[in-house]
Amino acid sequence: MSSQPAMAAFPVREAAWSGRIWNLLGALLLLIPLAPVMLATAIAIVALSGRSPLVAHRRAGQFGAPFWTLKFRSMWSGWAARPGWIEYIVDDLGPEQKSSDDPRVASRFARFCRRFSIDELPQLFNVLRGEMALVGPRPLTESELRKHYGFDAEETLRVKPGVTGLWQVMGRSRLTYPERRALDLYLVRNRSWRLHAAILLRTIPAVLSGKDGW
Repeated sequence: MSSQPAMAAFPVREAAWSGRIWNLLGALLLLIPLAPVMLATAIAIVALSGRSPLVAHRRAGQFGAPFWTLKFRSMWSGWAARPGWIEYIVDDLGPEQKSSDDPRVASRFARFCRRFSIDELPQLFNVLRGEMALVGPRPLTESELRKHYGFDAEETLRVKPGVTGLWQVMGRSRLTYPERRALDLYLVRNRSWRLHAAILLRTIPAVLSGKDGW
């Protein structure tokens, strides 16, 4: 049940374990071995689509501040010569239309990238820029927050959105919005270095299995 959050109960200051330095170091450590995968993915997307390999979606960040979250392009139809590295997209309704047989994802390669979360890897650059954390609630659009999180949105936005989180390792895309909201709130209310470490460790098998990812 949603309720107006008690402002004093959730301090703004982040603890040292979730501080900027640890997220920065973690993102760098991940980017180094993943760089060849990301480069190959970008080249494949350009070759298959003729479009920019990256897209930036507007999302609500910490305290509701809007920012552009990066992803590898996974939706295109046909081939079109459109130069550039990043296409900026404002689409508040797009995430709610996501499904396992989404007709907007027409490429087998794109489906592979989404299933194994390869399309999410550019968000490590959002971590480097201080817009996201490695672990936190997933970044949502303003319309998703209003419709599905209600008064709980304010509490969820007290921390930086994360590349991974509780619902990403406990069901991924098959979870309903109420289930995601409950898990995001649990993460915010019970955040600790142990919980974050457990989520990071569980992210690896969750991604490699490809289960419930689309």
